[in-house]
Amino acid sequence: MKNPLKVLSALTATAALALGMTACGGGDNTQASSDTITYWASDQGNSLDDTAAKLKPSLDRFTEKTGVKVKLEVIGWTDLYNRILTAVTSGDGPDVLNIGNTWAVTLQETGAFEPVEGELLDAIGGKDRFLQTSWSTGGAEGKTPTSIPLYGLAYNMYYNTKMFKEAGIEKPPVTWEEFVADAKKLTKDTNGDGKPDQWGFTAAGASVSANSHQAFIRGLQNGGTLFDKDGKPTFDSDPQVAGVKQWVDLMAVDKVMSPSDAELSQGAQKVDNLINGKAAMMFDQSPLKNFAARDFKDWGVAPVPMMTAYATGDRATQSHVAGINLSVFKNSKNKANAIKLAAFLTSDEEQVALNKAYSSLPVVTEASKDAAFQTEEVKAKNDALANHSLPMPLIAKEGQMETLTGTAIKNLFAKAATGTVSEDDIKAALKDANNQMAAAQ
Repeated sequence: MKNPLKVLSALTATAALALGMTACGGGDNTQASSDTITYWASDQGNSLDDTAAKLKPSLDRFTEKTGVKVKLEVIGWTDLYNRILTAVTSGDGPDVLNIGNTWAVTLQETGAFEPVEGELLDAIGGKDRFLQTSWSTGGAEGKTPTSIPLYGLAYNMYYNTKMFKEAGIEKPPVTWEEFVADAKKLTKDTNGDGKPDQWGFTAAGASVSANSHQAFIRGLQNGGTLFDKDGKPTFDSDPQVAGVKQWVDLMAVDKVMSPSDAELSQGAQKVDNLINGKAAMMFDQSPLKNFAARDFKDWGVAPVPMMTAYATGDRATQSHVAGINLSVFKNSKNKANAIKLAAFLTSDEEQVALNKAYSSLPVVTEASKDAAFQTEEVKAKNDALANHSLPMPLIAKEGQMETLTGTAIKNLFAKAATGTVSEDDIKAALKDANNQMAAAQ
């Protein structure tokens, strides 16, 4: 999820309405009749049009059931945050919208969104219907949430089965040591020019958000945290440095990741590398729609490797609790119908239909039992989400944390692509990020 924090910080400083990423209700609604609500949906498909086409049957069913029409706009992730910022300050936004769940605490601070209690909580059937790891992303710990889980996601390891077979690797790696060893076997010079053109692993090294996720996950696996119990940043602690070093070393030391990956900013680019046989493994949340679009069948799925095979507790973390949440604007002029849409989209039946369409995970436990979610790939993702995931730090400045840690790692990959990266380089980069985070608190 993207978090353009410079804009966010500016809003915080002016104390306008808030920071956030989700739109205010009101502006559009003054023009709408009482039987029409506006909905901003995030891009969950292969394109904006594809997302709208897959969402339309659900919204048509909602209209048929309630008589309420939905004015839909699908907004791409590169634009959604700024659109929401504008809506928050202007009051001109939708009744209902999707947000990246890592934004929830920041948005909660604005006071612009309907608390999930009373009528809204009753309408969605209470929190016990939901997967509790996903529910935990709805707002700050100890506060009433202001967003509701809608689509679940989690990281798994995806691999090219044809490349594994050619390398004589019979099963996916379980531990980080096995993972690096297999990645080295899969890194090859197939052109005979003395330079690898097939790589063991691929990642979007220029993706700030993806890098921040790995700082979080790899830190936990090494016994660290991004913040201590008092909320102070610990980006440069020894366990965090160790975790980030493992990530950057894939390019800098282990040489199993192409230097060109340092320039990749979009997840779809690494998916292309896997499909095209340029790389054998990747960590991803939901590549199946890309696989299907390219008719790619030589893939397998496995859990993200851990430091030890039987790790427990925080050290068993394989993903952050990823996904999309839904919020209702507190100043919606049509709140009753907005609440009806929130309840409808999180009903068992629609959770099955929507998450099948988008290759994501139901966040409602009953929907997870549907036959559509019993495949090997979905079971692996469900296990990761339910049992091996923790929310990104539930703090108002979560986005700033993502920007600082993710940018530090992006710059380390850029350095690794053209030279060497020492442990001292990693410590210095994380210390600088840590100091900036501390100064912002």
